Amino acid sequence: MSADSPTVLTNEKHQYGSHIDIASSDLKEGLIDFGGDSSLPPPPKLSPEEEKRLWRKIDLRLMPILAAMYLMSFLDRGKWKATDMRLLLTCNARLQGLTTELGLTGAQYNIALTMYFIPYCIFECPANLVLKRFKPSRWLPGITILWGIIMTLMGLVKNYPQLVGVRVCLGVAEAGLFPGVVYYLSIWYPRHMLQFRIGFFFGAASLAGAFSGLLAYGISFMSGTRGMLGWSWIFILEGIATVAVGLTALLVLVDFPATAGFLTPEERSFVIWRKKYDGSSVGEEEHFEMRHFWAAVSDWQVWLHILIYMSVIAPLYGITLFLPTIINSFGFPPAISQLLTVPPYVVATITLYVFAFYSDRFKKRSPFILAGLTLCLIGFSINISKASHGVKYFGTFFVVAGSYSAFPGVVAWLGNNLAGQYKRGIGMAMHIGIGNFSGAIASNIYRSQDSPRFIVGHGVELMFVGIGFICVPAAVIAYTRINKKRDELQRQAVEAGEQCRYTAQELREMGDRAADFRYII
Repeated sequence: MSADSPTVLTNEKHQYGSHIDIASSDLKEGLIDFGGDSSLPPPPKLSPEEEKRLWRKIDLRLMPILAAMYLMSFLDRGKWKATDMRLLLTCNARLQGLTTELGLTGAQYNIALTMYFIPYCIFECPANLVLKRFKPSRWLPGITILWGIIMTLMGLVKNYPQLVGVRVCLGVAEAGLFPGVVYYLSIWYPRHMLQFRIGFFFGAASLAGAFSGLLAYGISFMSGTRGMLGWSWIFILEGIATVAVGLTALLVLVDFPATAGFLTPEERSFVIWRKKYDGSSVGEEEHFEMRHFWAAVSDWQVWLHILIYMSVIAPLYGITLFLPTIINSFGFPPAISQLLTVPPYVVATITLYVFAFYSDRFKKRSPFILAGLTLCLIGFSINISKASHGVKYFGTFFVVAGSYSAFPGVVAWLGNNLAGQYKRGIGMAMHIGIGNFSGAIASNIYRSQDSPRFIVGHGVELMFVGIGFICVPAAVIAYTRINKKRDELQRQAVEAGEQCRYTAQELREMGDRAADFRYII
């Protein structure tokens, strides 16, 4: 695009074809370096079937190992943290004698939960910047191996201070996984293909919710082996398994599209340009400058999306941290409580994949987030009531399914609406990092003295759900108004024969503030 050409919003098919033409033109003129590799050929024009085969090829290479890493993240952290999926084991371990053997009293268990989140939230944003500078194929497996070792050591702690110390180390080690993988996927996949991939990756979390109960139940029979109770073996065995997955990831995971050896040069250039021109006809910025940081910090949508994130992640944290405890309050013994956590997570996994598939197909995020919040509202309302234990157990299905199915959409929505690799990486790290402080809240609202109704816990969760019902429509209204305003301005410019006042480079630097960028609703 030249400086004297009008910026016109075109339909997706025409825009897609024009991007290929722009790619070839810019490559010949030396304007684009393909993320550091200017030796790549111009992107080919692929048929829909050829493009589908290419994305399937990429899915098969990336998604299984990323899902396995996240699965182990969730299992290892047990029931400690929902976003990186480690909450399940600790809660199951709690039922296997952790609190008794370590002599935890009063709020010490909840404090130990909380201490994980502080370093985790602090280090998420720096971790995303490190990911871009270092190779993802080394960074992501490396931190996986590190937290696997830490989880193994958690099974050997003997007192409360040691437990807190290991929890802090775990928060530092895991800080880079979830925001790093989401940012990594946003570099590979176009906007309308992102949620299903995040859903597939995050689905490992809900599957881990099911597996952790079964695994904890099985491992509980090892209690007494070598003088250690069942909770110790839960952490040791799954920590070792995590190290094994991390070592495998070192051999399997690839870096960025420009250097992906499993793709041909033509395929690499196609993927780069398919993503680069996904949100704007002039592409997006790829080189870091401090203005990218300030652009993310000062963007209203980042802060609004942080509240939306909290409205979903707080219920997710709460139910993941304390589901076995809640079920145990219904009068079931610990082993049965662990087994009863399995069905809600199975239903949540199915719901998550259905929501993610149709969200990408309809190119809408907000309706499915609102649907998840509605399920949470129903579930928490049932559990805070005086209903029978059977009805309350049924209510947990709504909470687990609603929180887990809405979460990928929340993450994908902001990622879709931030343009520029570094602004998106910083914005998403802030989104997840600050939003995860709600996990510290969720770690302390379910108190043993409130059993079995947990009025305080369920009440606070309902408050977060209410925040979501306010903020999601607010974001939809704001995006809709901005999109309509840009449509009208472009229509007027075309009718008046006005020329674009900005160069292609200036529009690229504007990112999601550019005239031809449209926010996803």
